[in-house]
Amino acid sequence: MIRINSYTTVKRRERVPHEVFATYWRDVHGPLCSRLPGLGLYIQHHFDRNQDAHLWPLADGIAEIADYELDGGVEIGFASGQDQKTFQEASSLLFPDEQNMFEETLAYDLPEGTKKLVNRLHDSTFNGPDRFDRIHVHFSPRNSLAQLHDYLSNELSAVLADADEVVKLSLHLPPPFNNDGMHPPAPNVEHTANAVRAQLAIMEIAFQSPLARRAFFESTAFQNTLAGQSTHVAQLKAFAVSGLFTYVNDKQLTTAGLRGSRAAELIEYLGANNQCSPEVEHLLLHGSLK
Repeated sequence: MIRINSYTTVKRRERVPHEVFATYWRDVHGPLCSRLPGLGLYIQHHFDRNQDAHLWPLADGIAEIADYELDGGVEIGFASGQDQKTFQEASSLLFPDEQNMFEETLAYDLPEGTKKLVNRLHDSTFNGPDRFDRIHVHFSPRNSLAQLHDYLSNELSAVLADADEVVKLSLHLPPPFNNDGMHPPAPNVEHTANAVRAQLAIMEIAFQSPLARRAFFESTAFQNTLAGQSTHVAQLKAFAVSGLFTYVNDKQLTTAGLRGSRAAELIEYLGANNQCSPEVEHLLLHGSLK
């Protein structure tokens, strides 16, 4: 069981082409991170900057968060404080790699973990382009962050969770981001949040399809939430998810974590189950036969 969680936003270096960034993150950085000891959960959510402009309607008085572009979000988790310490002690191997692709990373602590409200996707070990219409919505409070968290957890989530069009709903509700400089020592990577981004609530929501999403937004049930959104939300930004890549789940390496994400896709596509045998995995992980 994962007891310590974080959600990290990532932005690629502007001079690194997106396809190069995505490939490196998936197949070079991902396996390196996943093999560090102590890690209990590691999921990359890749964002698409070019999807349609109707990801989430803006209610009256709510503005889009300005100058806010991301290329992904990361879920990291540990089963215990000791596991987290073990990972941190080994992470000096990882952090120098971030400058090769990341311009900025912000790690938001989740002391209460992730609130998993709906999941009909069975995607705990999913690896590949997203088959559903999944978005991450970042909300900034109009009043206090605590009031926003309460509103999202109870009022808005109740409506979304009850909708047939919604197939997954999770909330990441971090405390205010602390610009104390005590963040992972990745050289040449920014770790500072502005005033808006220092107070965020993040929702992961997946719909059956873009058509289902648009139909739900036009529904009476959703329209009736707009006044409440205006009361509690000052600004927001929605990001389209292009792919979901799971490297570690419940302290177990997935094939993506062991081999790289694209290699794992090929193995699944061809049904190459011999590549997933304990003998092959032991050889790849340890460099020797049993």
